[in-house]
Amino acid sequence: MSRKVTITIDDRQLTVPEGEKLLWAALDNGLYIPHLCGFRESERPAAGCRLCFVEVEGHPNPVTACTEPAVEGMVVMTRSPRVDRLVRTAFELIISNHRLDCANCAKNGDCELQRIAKARKLKLKLTRLRQLVKETPVDDSPQSFSYDASRCVLCGRCVWVDHNKAKVGAIGFIRRGISRKVSTFGEVCLTDSRCTQCGECVKVCPVGALTFKEAADK
Repeated sequence: MSRKVTITIDDRQLTVPEGEKLLWAALDNGLYIPHLCGFRESERPAAGCRLCFVEVEGHPNPVTACTEPAVEGMVVMTRSPRVDRLVRTAFELIISNHRLDCANCAKNGDCELQRIAKARKLKLKLTRLRQLVKETPVDDSPQSFSYDASRCVLCGRCVWVDHNKAKVGAIGFIRRGISRKVSTFGEVCLTDSRCTQCGECVKVCPVGALTFKEAADK
């Protein structure tokens, strides 16, 4: 049994397992921290979405909650001018490369981007940045689900479950920089890849990139 430590998050004193990442310590106690790539089962958080910044007393700069372990006496703030500025910028960068069409998205009402926007009073539209997303064909080849790359937020959850849970290895990250995306080897359609259509990738997608066709039909 892991040792317990006492930490404070947003003036609430919590008892959590020593070494528990701050993101899970907060979420398990009803304190919401925005996140997309944070995945509890992953031993090495990617910290790629840059949405889970928090301030820790004694640290010179904000840290990502998905990578920072809890230690005895830690004092954490999930909101501050610096944190809010970082989260807002990260959010805007993400939606600048995300096809915003909530009304026609199967995940409308159950989307992590919508939840983040509501929690932090952010707009689901661009004001400072220009739209970068390119129109890409939807891969509708699987029988039960579809993949719309223009809605992908590069959180990596689908890649993780494909490699570590389903153990198939059909998808992965390709290219770099602004061209980075999730795809199959050789960028073939999913039915021409190693995909077994188990649907595990769809279950963990936080947005409308991977959706079951029955949900889209409703």
